[in-house]
Amino acid sequence: MKKIPKKVWILGLVSLFNDIGSEMLYPILPIFITQVLKAPVAVLGVIEGVAEGASSLFKTIFGHLSDKLQKRKPFVAYGYISSAIAKTLIAFSRIWPVVFFGRVLDKFGKGLRTGARDALLLEAANKKNKGLIFGFHRALDSAGAFIGPSITLILLLIFKRNIFHILYIAIIPSFLALFFLSFIKETTKKQKKPEKIKLFLSLKSLSPKLKLFLLIIAIFTLGNSSDVFLILRAQNIGLSLTFTVGAYILYNFVFALFSTPAGVLADKIGAKRVFLYGILIYSIVYLGFAVNKNPLMVYLLFAIYGLYIAFTDGVSKALIGEYIKPKDAGTAYGVLQTVISVFTLFASVIAGIIWSRFSPGATFIFGAFCSLLAYFLFLIFA
Repeated sequence: MKKIPKKVWILGLVSLFNDIGSEMLYPILPIFITQVLKAPVAVLGVIEGVAEGASSLFKTIFGHLSDKLQKRKPFVAYGYISSAIAKTLIAFSRIWPVVFFGRVLDKFGKGLRTGARDALLLEAANKKNKGLIFGFHRALDSAGAFIGPSITLILLLIFKRNIFHILYIAIIPSFLALFFLSFIKETTKKQKKPEKIKLFLSLKSLSPKLKLFLLIIAIFTLGNSSDVFLILRAQNIGLSLTFTVGAYILYNFVFALFSTPAGVLADKIGAKRVFLYGILIYSIVYLGFAVNKNPLMVYLLFAIYGLYIAFTDGVSKALIGEYIKPKDAGTAYGVLQTVISVFTLFASVIAGIIWSRFSPGATFIFGAFCSLLAYFLFLIFA
């Protein structure tokens, strides 16, 4: 493997440990809110919806602000600090409004850091290794998404399903992430004449290719609902909660395993081609979830789903790197994440309606249709 810059290693380790803490909470948070804190199920939807909405707004605002100030590390540092504090609040909460505040603070932190962090990664890359850099970072990040739920399963057995113990332990990786973050140095030079900072930014400065790519991402994401629906579908087919979590862990394992090779492949044959492969894989998986009735096939589908995310997540950021100048990276990556967050929210609402009024299978047919539409639009026009 080509040499990975030190900055990328550090940012990867920061993401790894932060994600371990976050993913330790992910499988048990719905149970904690509804069964331990006795909140209605509707409250869970409100918490996640508001938190995701806050995240989508802040990603563009702070990404743009990072570009204007030409500063990256402060946004990244305060973003991860916010997330660490948020996990602490959730762990010590005894009423659901505190969890609500914690989740919003966690998403605020994600919005604060995402654009600036991706800009730092782009600064560490060159024309020949963008895919490798972003793929390697996503590999470490997704490794956290594999390790976190695995730790939770073990702790559930050790503590006999005492959720509070797990919440307390989940705080530790988040503060370890802050330790590694302290080794990051700001390399962006301060502008001689800082530009005037505006709260409302214009997208006119973005290249036509980037705007087209964002439109295609929006169409694709409209059919890419929350992974909660994959988990619900697995249980709908017949898997127990434990085996469903196992399938989710398998998905993250494959994601982590193939993220770096997918990035290297993107550097060799082009990020656009690899991204298109990823969209096709997604279509196959969603069609599989639409028609499959065999519980054992769920594991295969989740594993292939891991390939889809490995072929698109880090690769999409490498692809955007071809459309922009480094000084505009914070804004571009912030806008990308905002588009994904907003349309994921819409996608989840649409998926829930289709699931309730028609059938679970129809939800996934809709997702496959959106992905195939995005595929052909990208193939023809991009």
